[in-house]
Amino acid sequence: MVVIKDIKENWFLIGIVLVILAAKLSPKIGVKGGVLVPEVTVKYVAVSVIFFNSGLSLKTEQLTGALFQVRVHMFVQLFTFVCFPLLMQAVVFLLQLGTLDTLLLEGLTILSCMPPPVSSAVILTKAAGGNEAAAVFNSAFGSFLGIVITPTLVLASIGSAAHVPASTIFLQLTSTVVLPLVIGQIVRAMYRQTLERNHVPFGNIGSVILLLIIYTTFCDTFAHEDIKIDQASLISTVLLIIIFQMFLMLLVFYTSTWSILKLQPSDCVALLFCCTHKSLTLGIPIIKIIFGGYDGLSVITIPLLVYHPTQILLGGLLVPTIRSWLITAERFRCMYPSKHRFSQFTQV
Repeated sequence: MVVIKDIKENWFLIGIVLVILAAKLSPKIGVKGGVLVPEVTVKYVAVSVIFFNSGLSLKTEQLTGALFQVRVHMFVQLFTFVCFPLLMQAVVFLLQLGTLDTLLLEGLTILSCMPPPVSSAVILTKAAGGNEAAAVFNSAFGSFLGIVITPTLVLASIGSAAHVPASTIFLQLTSTVVLPLVIGQIVRAMYRQTLERNHVPFGNIGSVILLLIIYTTFCDTFAHEDIKIDQASLISTVLLIIIFQMFLMLLVFYTSTWSILKLQPSDCVALLFCCTHKSLTLGIPIIKIIFGGYDGLSVITIPLLVYHPTQILLGGLLVPTIRSWLITAERFRCMYPSKHRFSQFTQV
């Protein structure tokens, strides 16, 4: 009975391990053009379901309230498009003194310019019990900003220019993010009592979709064995990205608890994922548009291809710990409502 209870409590972590093993054994199933057709089922269907699910589960007043959380929005967007690129530029500057492949260094710079994700940050925030409404708003808003800001940052950093089809990307984001969210809110208004009475497991639905995303992402990662780069540089890049991402998460986590920001614990959880995640769905098309025909295209995409599964895997592993911290921090806030500082509980 104890074993069964442990499995039920940790099914998501077990699922992560199983889908990664499945992707390793047969990556062709989940790659582009494979049986699962992820370029449709994940890029469009899964993302649409995620935001429809959010529309169903979120109270309208929560979404409306999220619009006015200016401090949260400024934190996310400034960190995503200013702090992240500047920190990465400093890292790349130091790495130039070493032997890491020049194209990989360019890839790291390009990675830092990418917009936030439209799915993973929302799912992980919800799974950890954070401010889902803020995560939904900033994921969508940041993605729309990225249509213009990302190519501009890449141009300023790398010096390459191209015409990005903003209207096409805008239409894609509207159809897979905004429209499903609005429809979900309409359905919720129509069947609110039924949804609340039946206790629909919205969190578990999102977690299952995330497992699908993890599976197809790792299928794509394991299938890219034709990229010609020395093993030492590849291993160094993977380790660097893991360390850098952990550093960013710690930086965002501790900074967001500063009393001057007056943020709630649930806001900190949303910031943790929204600020440190980057979009593969928008990133790869933008890179291909800007660097189409470039001989080093396959190599400069490696940092983003590595960063994407790492952010999902690391975030998924941290969800139980972050959820426990959030419960403790919320209790502290309820006991001492006049205190905004709750960094006593930043040990996660």
